[in-house]
Amino acid sequence: MTGTDLKLSSCALTVHDVDEMLDFYRDVLGFEVRDDAGSEGTRRVSVGPPAQPDVRVLLQAPGTQPSISPADRQTIEDLIARGLLSGGLVFVTGDCDATFERIEAAGAEVMQEPISRPDGVRDCAFFDPSGNTLRFTQPPPAVKTLTQPQAQVTTARRTP
Repeated sequence: MTGTDLKLSSCALTVHDVDEMLDFYRDVLGFEVRDDAGSEGTRRVSVGPPAQPDVRVLLQAPGTQPSISPADRQTIEDLIARGLLSGGLVFVTGDCDATFERIEAAGAEVMQEPISRPDGVRDCAFFDPSGNTLRFTQPPPAVKTLTQPQAQVTTARRTP
C-alpha cells in the first residue's frame, strides 16, 4: 500500500458533553448518527456527513479509556473547558456564504467570517460547543477554457 491508497475512515474529537455535541453535529451540521454506544459510564457517538457514508467523526468525553485515572480525566476536562485541548475539522462546501449564514443562525460561535484568500479559496470558521475548530472552505472557481470554436482564418488572394 502506498500513501496514495490511503483514505480517512474516522477521527475523534474530545468533547465535554456528548449529548450537546450530538445535537450540534446532527441538528446544525446535518450529520447522520452512525453509532451510539457506551459502557461503564462512558458514551461514544460517531456521526458523519451524509455525502460520505464511510467517514465517521467520533465524539467522546475526555478520558473514555478505562486506564485513565480520575485525576487525569479531570485534567483533560479542565483543559477542554479552557479551550486548550481542542481538535479541528475542515469541510469543503459549494457555497461558503450560505453555509456560514446557516450555521451562524443556529447560534454557533463564529471564529472567522467568510473571507476570500489570494488563491481563490473562500472560507469561514466556527467553534463547536466544545471549542473544536470547524473550517468550511469553498474551492476557487474552475478556470474557464475557451468553449467557442476558434475563428477560422481565411487568406484572401490577390487577383492580378
